[in-house]
Amino acid sequence: MAREETRKKNINKIAKLLIALGPEHSAKILAKHFTEEEIEKISMAVATIGQISPEERQKVVEEFLELYRAQEFITTGGVSYAKEMLEKALGPQKANEIIKKLINITAKMPFQMLRKADAKQLVNFIQNEHPQTIALVLSYLLPEQAAMILSSMPEEMQSDIIKRIATMERTSPEVIHEIEAILEKKSFIGV
Repeated sequence: MAREETRKKNINKIAKLLIALGPEHSAKILAKHFTEEEIEKISMAVATIGQISPEERQKVVEEFLELYRAQEFITTGGVSYAKEMLEKALGPQKANEIIKKLINITAKMPFQMLRKADAKQLVNFIQNEHPQTIALVLSYLLPEQAAMILSSMPEEMQSDIIKRIATMERTSPEVIHEIEAILEKKSFIGV
């Protein structure tokens, strides 16, 4: 029962954040990061919430920014670095809350294992994959990492990959999971 309440609370937070961001940005986020079922649930929450106060909007955006900054700290320096930075900025209790949320969120993010890998290693690892697979993987990496990998690809592949990224629609979680499993089988995980 507590798990269901937490899920509903998270959907409401996502709905409020999307309301705060406006329809154009929200549409892009929904299309790229959520399944049809999740979009339905979030849309229902948006419809029932209606307008939110400026104070609540501020609170939701600030919470998102805290999580985003913490994710950046984790990406650049690992969990212990992120925790240290957050403790200095927000105190130990708030830092622990944010780290726990982030660990739950990042555990579900596709291709998380590749984000910590060196770009040169990633180029060697994915260069023989189909351009659509490369485009999908790059779309989930950090922009700097994806740009470095893309620029290391043969020129004839670069334009094909860019075109595929630009025209890519939401990919089903099953396909993403299948591609992750294939990459894991290549024994690249743990970099």
